Amino acid sequence: MTVADITTEESPSRFADDFADVAEQLRRSTVQVRSRGLGSGSGVIWHSDGLIVTNAHVVHGPHATVELSDGRTFKAEIVARDPYRDLAMLRVTVGDLPAAIAGDSDALRVGELVLAMGNPMGLVGALTTGIIHAIGPTDMLGHQRWITADVRLAPGNSGGPLADAQGRVIGINTMISGGLALAVPSKAVERFLKSQGRHPYLGILAEPTTLPLENKHILGLVVFEVEMGSPAEETGLMIGDVLIGASGQFFNEPNDLRSALYNSEPSYKLRLDVLRGGKRITCDIVLRIREDWVEAT
Repeated sequence: MTVADITTEESPSRFADDFADVAEQLRRSTVQVRSRGLGSGSGVIWHSDGLIVTNAHVVHGPHATVELSDGRTFKAEIVARDPYRDLAMLRVTVGDLPAAIAGDSDALRVGELVLAMGNPMGLVGALTTGIIHAIGPTDMLGHQRWITADVRLAPGNSGGPLADAQGRVIGINTMISGGLALAVPSKAVERFLKSQGRHPYLGILAEPTTLPLENKHILGLVVFEVEMGSPAEETGLMIGDVLIGASGQFFNEPNDLRSALYNSEPSYKLRLDVLRGGKRITCDIVLRIREDWVEAT
């Protein structure tokens, strides 16, 4: 039975027992992650074969140390990092681990009960609860989707799980903004694991500018170089084009283009709004992964 299955007719003791069971399940799949020079954070056992997810800002370099809930400690290889989405994939050479159950972050609703587990300030397996405040992009953080919740996070919680009432992990706790916790949705985590941190690219160099349009001033990205053989060239983007938005949304900051590229996964299709010769046009682009990609650190 899960917390969500409990009705108001059941006894308080039954509720407490079932809630504790959900918390214990979550605790077993949460690990402590230590990286040289960066202190410690948390992580989630995503697969029982040794695959662990945490935040990119928690780890650096080729290796980290992972401590399981039962006290066992292992050296972990840092397989991939995505500093922009703040995710990292670790692997330990041990199997049959107590993996978390991944939930569907797309099915979440504002007001749902959530649980956060982590290792803040030296407290191992600390639990906090709250509700979801919002789901979607957040001001000043581009077009990326976030889960915003009123759970209390502290140093050491980063990289730990945000779970629903069934104990299913629906996000990775990442930061605090305005007193609320922000978590990377589980759907974004699955995309990261599938791509191993690699992302579709466009193949341009551009400079930001401000220009008038429709009785207001907007941000534009002026293309000054188009890479040969890139998706941009194949679509017909030209030097001098001004990119003003993606999928019908104007850019508010230069990083919004990067967010749009990342959010194009898994279809790798993107519709750009472009000014060319004073006329507004749309370009439908099929993106792809750069074959010679290397991680930027």
